[in-house]
Amino acid sequence: MILILAPNISVKDQKYVQLMGYLGSLPGVEARIHNVQGEEHHLTEVYLIGKTNSLNVEEMRDLPGVENVVRVSQDYRVLGRHEGDKRGSSFTYNGVKFGQDNLHVFAGLCAVDNAKHVEEMMKALQENGQVCTRMGAYKPRTSPYAFQGHGRLCLPFVFELAGKYGIKVITMEITHDSHIKEIKEALEQTGNPTGVMLQIGTRNTQNFELLKAVGKQNRFPVLIKRGFGITLEESLNAAEYLASEGNSHVIFALRGMKTNMGDPHRNLVDFSHVPVVKRLTRMPICIDPSHSVGSRAQTPDHLMDVMHVTAQGVIAGANMVLVDFHPDPKTALVDGPQALLLKELPYFLEDVAIAREAYEKRCKLAADFIGS
Repeated sequence: MILILAPNISVKDQKYVQLMGYLGSLPGVEARIHNVQGEEHHLTEVYLIGKTNSLNVEEMRDLPGVENVVRVSQDYRVLGRHEGDKRGSSFTYNGVKFGQDNLHVFAGLCAVDNAKHVEEMMKALQENGQVCTRMGAYKPRTSPYAFQGHGRLCLPFVFELAGKYGIKVITMEITHDSHIKEIKEALEQTGNPTGVMLQIGTRNTQNFELLKAVGKQNRFPVLIKRGFGITLEESLNAAEYLASEGNSHVIFALRGMKTNMGDPHRNLVDFSHVPVVKRLTRMPICIDPSHSVGSRAQTPDHLMDVMHVTAQGVIAGANMVLVDFHPDPKTALVDGPQALLLKELPYFLEDVAIAREAYEKRCKLAADFIGS
């Protein structure tokens, strides 16, 4: 059960004190507090864990400071879309709104190689009106001998260049909780010129200690990728680990499943799960066409497979696209064969816009049909 308190209530308010005193007296019930900072209001949500079946919704709604009560109807208590739950499903970070009702493209380098390529990428993004990017500093690799990223050494010039070209949010994978501290220090060292969205990669989706550590911090939102060899339910529960520790600013990414059933693509594209995740949770949904397809192969109609699957995800309602670009893919240190070219960026963005327009037209058609 979730108790949604009146906006801007504080722990010093008498109503809050009375409420927590009452909840503390309930046998077999634990109260967990989640604070949500919206664009205009600070919201406090109290999650009641344990023997809550006997609690009456109307009686709980009459408690001091309580504005609404939601009976949990999904396993994902914090991130789930519960019956009768009218809470907003968006959050704003560094001036950029993320929700299930909009779309952002994060085009950038799978792995940072040098400052020249980072600047060329940032400049191309600015020229095409983009304020988000991906930049890989820490790279978990299958082979211990493969390039694993420049780590903290590249953070200062990446953040400085982001500020120079107006990039507001960089998604950056981390593989250890120490990386959070390194990112914070580099941002402070460079004067906080940009924002960072921490990324949990597919290999770490069930690294529960890392999930807990990332969930405990509230400065950075989190992009968590679906595990490539586990079920959708298991991956959604991994996202819930983040939220259960306090950070509900979570985006869920579909990046393909590891199986030879997807050959010749790098992974089996799973973007049909975009509407499923939207139905089950309140999280914005990201698609990663680059790691799903893994190549620049194209059909006789001159459309690359990566463009086709991007359109499939966007037309299904995706809210974020994570895609690899590189100024010189032949020299890329990671995943060069799947990277798009900088000259293809405006073409890619226009193709995404066409798919998004089709999605919006489908939504209007559905709404008109239901209302008729």
